[in-house]
This record gives sequence, structure tokens and C-alpha cells, in this order.
Amino acid sequence: MSGEDYLEGQVILIDKPLEWTSFQVVNKLRWAIKQQFGFKKIKVGHAGTLDPLATGLLILCTGKFTKKIDSFQAQEKEYTGTIQLGATTPSYDLESAIDQHYPTNHITEALVQEVVTQFKGEIDQRPPNFSALKKDGKRLYEMARAGEKIDIPSRKVRVHEFDILNFKPTQIDFRIRCSKGTYIRSIAHDVGQALASGGHLSALRRTKIGSYPVEDAVSIEKFLSQLND
Repeated sequence: MSGEDYLEGQVILIDKPLEWTSFQVVNKLRWAIKQQFGFKKIKVGHAGTLDPLATGLLILCTGKFTKKIDSFQAQEKEYTGTIQLGATTPSYDLESAIDQHYPTNHITEALVQEVVTQFKGEIDQRPPNFSALKKDGKRLYEMARAGEKIDIPSRKVRVHEFDILNFKPTQIDFRIRCSKGTYIRSIAHDVGQALASGGHLSALRRTKIGSYPVEDAVSIEKFLSQLND
């Protein structure tokens, strides 16, 4: 592929590794493309943030295709992951330490299946305090880490499918298909509350955006190798 192809616009599907931020992936690929073709600058953006502790599909657009980012972001997303029951964290995932423990002896698979039905269809969801959303010009996670009080309203999101793939006494493996703007961390937290316990997200993988599956994505290393061929 030529440099002109990247300027005209390309859609790049990356399987984001654990602990990378979405912005780091964008920076890495932008730098590599600039180096390979001697560009002083080229537009590269991603279509939907994945948290550092999540893996899976990240869609990147280059050049003129960055104008298509909003249309990609608006598409349905699919995830698989794990909810750890019996404990909560301020970030609703493993980014922060456990702050409280709860009983789990009463939780059965039948109860989990019953509770999950509450989270299908259109639901009211409050985004996590540890998120990249902005309030008064500041990122919520910056305010949360500074110990500032955060009051953000809930919003409507839609969960099209919520399937339990495997259940263990303190662990739920799931698959979710949902609308833009749905926070899976919030679902993990809210499911824990609905079970009269606590819960946080211990693993997350984005498997699909619209019609693009993660199986069609490549690792960062493979993309860089192909770029240099």
C-alpha cells in the first residue's frame, strides 16, 4: 500500500493489546506511517475508546477517512468479559483497588439469569466516575483521582443482547451487544448491586463494531511488519 493510499483514507482494524491506551495505538501507527512514507503529518484517529485493561477491536481511520469516524462510533458494539462478584472498586474495574467486600453465598445461576433480564433493552445508565467524559472542561477520571465530588446524570443506552456464557459462584462470563455510549463497567457494577452484592469488571474484550469482527483485526506488530514490507 502506498503513502497516497493512507492519505486518501484507510480503515485499519487493530486487536488492541492489554494495557495500551487507544491513544497510544493511534500515536504508534501515526508515527510508523509518517516514518515509512516521509510524511510531516497525517491524520489518524480511532473510532471508539477501549480502556487500557480491555483488549480487542479498535478501528482506526487515516487521512480523509477520519471524517468517517463518527459513523463508526455510532454503530453497535459487541463485547465478551467477566464480572467478578463480591467486591467493588471505585473505577468499576481493576484500574483501582477493591474498596469493599460483599457476601455472595446467596447468588445462584438462576438468580443471575433473572437479574440479567433487567439489563436488556433500553436502560438508564450512570457512566463511571473514572471515565473520559468531560464535565466543566475536565475529564471525569481526573476529577475522580483528585478526590473531587462528581455528580453526573444517568443516560439512556440500549442493550440488545446480554448472554451468560459461564457462571461460577463469584464470577460471570458474559457476551453483550449494545448501543454506542454503553459502559460495560457500569453494567458490571450495577449487576453486582442488583444481586444484593457487589461487582466489578475483571476482563473485557471488544469482539465486534458494526459488521467488523475482531477476527479481521491484526496485532500492532503485524501491522508494522506489513507496513515495512
